[in-house]
Amino acid sequence: MHVLGVAGPSDAGKTTLVERVCERLAERGRVATIKHCTHAPDVDTEGKDTARHRAAGAAVSYGLADDAWFATGEDRGLDETLDELARSYDYAVVEGYSGARIPTVALGGRDHAGRRLAAGETASDVDAAALVEALHDCEPYETLGSLVARVKASSDSDRAGAIATFTGRVRERDDHDDTPTEYLEFEKYEGVAEEKLATIRDDLCARDGVFEVALHHRTGVVEAGEDIVFVAVLAGHRREAFRAVEDGIDRLKDEVPLFKKEVTVEDAVWAHER
Repeated sequence: MHVLGVAGPSDAGKTTLVERVCERLAERGRVATIKHCTHAPDVDTEGKDTARHRAAGAAVSYGLADDAWFATGEDRGLDETLDELARSYDYAVVEGYSGARIPTVALGGRDHAGRRLAAGETASDVDAAALVEALHDCEPYETLGSLVARVKASSDSDRAGAIATFTGRVRERDDHDDTPTEYLEFEKYEGVAEEKLATIRDDLCARDGVFEVALHHRTGVVEAGEDIVFVAVLAGHRREAFRAVEDGIDRLKDEVPLFKKEVTVEDAVWAHER
């Protein structure tokens, strides 16, 4: 799933730009939008039953109709929302989260944490077509769930009896007395990294009993405790699935040109991932 952020002041036309971008993205795939709200949305106008459900102790409440649905709840963050959407959607357009590390178009001079794809004083200053093309040059937002959904969609899924996965994460320390790692930063050899990943996937899929493989390694800043790399394998039986997962992550670390910087509370050191 590709994620685009739209940041800017309230009078810069953020929603107008979201509309223009969504129209173009909808021609290519399924689109979800997320808006940062400063107050609870006005929903369920017919009796506000879901508000009563929440008052009675429900953490989340859904309203379902024949042609639409909505949900309200507590303690919902951007990251977990994107993780859920990544399983089913091709694009997510995020309005109002300037602090998120996602590709962003900045309006009205707004500061933001993610990679800047475009900027302008108002929405009318941004070329939506060029913005969409720039978005496709960015790393997609992947999770273990999105990779599992991808392998499950295989045309051979009716013959599969196993899905095996691997998730690598940023380890804060090896021992209790170690200096804690704050984050890792990854860079990849553009073009070559993608080719190597494709070769590994094709080799694993060529094995007897292996039907689909998906691999992804994040780049940029990955903080302590966050996930870095995912491997998912759809296979006929567990043995083929386990072996393919182990070989997949080993080959990814050995063959894919990635460069890693480890940042601790005391130091920062670059090291080759190969």
